[in-house]
Amino acid sequence: MFKKLALLASLTFMAACTTVPITGRRQLSLVSDSEINTLAATQYREVIAKGPLSTNPEYVGMVRRVGQRIQHAVEEYFRQQNASDQLAGYQWEFNVIEDKQQNAWCMPGGKVAVYTGILPITQDENGLAVVMAHEIAHAVAKHGSERMSQGLVQQLGGQALSAALSTNAPATQQLALQAFGVGSSIGLLKYGRNQESEADHLGLIFMAMAGYNPDGAITFWQRMEARENQASPPEFLSTHPSSGTRIADIQRELPEARKYYKPR
Repeated sequence: MFKKLALLASLTFMAACTTVPITGRRQLSLVSDSEINTLAATQYREVIAKGPLSTNPEYVGMVRRVGQRIQHAVEEYFRQQNASDQLAGYQWEFNVIEDKQQNAWCMPGGKVAVYTGILPITQDENGLAVVMAHEIAHAVAKHGSERMSQGLVQQLGGQALSAALSTNAPATQQLALQAFGVGSSIGLLKYGRNQESEADHLGLIFMAMAGYNPDGAITFWQRMEARENQASPPEFLSTHPSSGTRIADIQRELPEARKYYKPR
């Protein structure tokens, strides 16, 4: 009996697996794109409503300018890969939150927020493009959905998933925020090494296609990792753990990214 149940569970999870766009990695996906995008949009509105949003025109203009260029690069890249359907339901938004947190995130559906606290680390548009392209890569690779699916399995044992989503229970909402990397670093779900590697890889290509120099990723991550051992490391690192070989991995991927780079 136990073997039959185990086999049934195994078949269920196999059926619930999808393929990461572009990279081809298989991932667990117990939540449909429409469900995850609807949930993300709701959570995004709540976070933005709490704000406070920055009124600094320089910050807001820069984030939206960089974001829109990367958005167009992502859409073009997916078009070239005959995968535009993977972006169905995306309604892009770019906002700046006035907060000392050194953080940024992109929810499924293209809902992006950058905290003013990370801007001294990004330093300029190119550094900001590294962060935003990386976060957008997490979203289009469906890492948020994957992490939420993993969290639902841990919390519910793979049962009552549809009910948990349909009721929009507080526990489900909190899990969504944790999966999307929003809020306090306590309890946030860290991206795995495969997810970080995919976001680095795709992020380099997206920023290069948007006209930003991908070589800037090296100096950004050097600045970020220099802060890793401080008393109060950046919140960004709480969900984006360094593998210890990130910079070396990025250096190996730069030749491919440079092929897409055309300065503007």
